[in-house]
Formats: sequence, structure tokens, C-alpha cells
Amino acid sequence: AAMAHGHGPGRCRCCGEEAAERGAAWGLYLRIDRQRLQCLNERREGSGATVFRPWEERRDRSQFVESDDDEELLFNIPFTGSVKLKGVIVMGEDDGTHPAEMRLFRNIPHMSFDDTAKEPEQTFSLSRDPLGELEYPTKIARFSNVYHLSMYFPKNFGAETTKIFYIGLKGEWTEAHRHEVTICNYEASANPADHKLEQITPQTH
Repeated sequence: AAMAHGHGPGRCRCCGEEAAERGAAWGLYLRIDRQRLQCLNERREGSGATVFRPWEERRDRSQFVESDDDEELLFNIPFTGSVKLKGVIVMGEDDGTHPAEMRLFRNIPHMSFDDTAKEPEQTFSLSRDPLGELEYPTKIARFSNVYHLSMYFPKNFGAETTKIFYIGLKGEWTEAHRHEVTICNYEASANPADHKLEQITPQTH
């Protein structure tokens, strides 16, 4: 009976839930500060931002970014808090315009192409992924406190320009407390102090 159930409607619902969960896991695009998002060497201004969208919409081929002068693309991605980046998907065409390499840099705001000579946190050799199915896992220890991510695509599979349809970012987001620092410090230091007084008072008597 269990097997029959497994192949019945239950399985479809389960698949639907899995897809929803998977989509939620790739929700870091919601945590990008889009006002400050930059894509250098994009042919059409603002097109770089369109590749960060819901996982379910990754196959929408009307939205993409294409490089302009050569095959290089550089994304500067500020987040609205602190991110633990766990995985990346890069989806392109099944041809020479698909990026062949990706280098990730952490917490270097306003990176330029000159800065890409620095040692990246992690480098990936990419495979052509026209369906957005390949997930590249990051070294989580290196990407556990990211407030700004730079993604550099130095080359493709031989075309003059590089085309990217979708970039998926998977991970966890925590709110930044930079603005409420004074309040947080006050609250954080007030509570332990109360406990210390209780502990010390009996001993001094």
C-alpha cells in the first residue's frame, strides 16, 4: 500500500513541496541591495540586475545580461544584511557565450576590473548549464559573514561576449545591526550586569 501511495498523488504533492523548499533556499536575491548593485561591462545598463530573480523564473530567457567590450563580467552585490553563502547556480546558453570560469570575492565593495588581480576566496570552473541545474557549493567557512559579494567571470567558452540568464545564490541571511548598535550594546550589557550583581551581592555580605 505504501508503494502505491508513493506513486499516487502524495508523490506529486511532495515534489511540489520540494520545489517550493528549493525555491526558498535560493531566496538570497531578495536580500540584495538593488539600489547599489553593479554590473561592470554590461552591454545594456541595468541588465545585470535582472539575472538575480526567483529560482522558479530562472528559465525566463527574455531577461539576461551580455558583456559589452569583451567576455568579462563583474558583479558587485551588496546585501541588506550578513549572508552565509552556500551555493551558486550560473545559467547561460549552451554555446560559447556561457561563462567558463567564476571567481568569488568577499567584502570588497566597488570592485573594479583592476581589483580582480587579487586572490579570490574561491574559483570555479563552470560547465555549460542551459537549464540552471548545476549547483556550485562554496567553502562555507570563507563565506559565512558576507555583506558584499563580487562575482567575476573572466572568460567564456570562446565567444566574443558572455551571456548570463540567471544567477542563483543559496544561503542564509541575518539582519545587520549596524544602525542600532547603541541600542543593542545597551541591551546586551544590561542583562549580564543584572545577573552579576545578584551573584556578587551574597558573597560581599
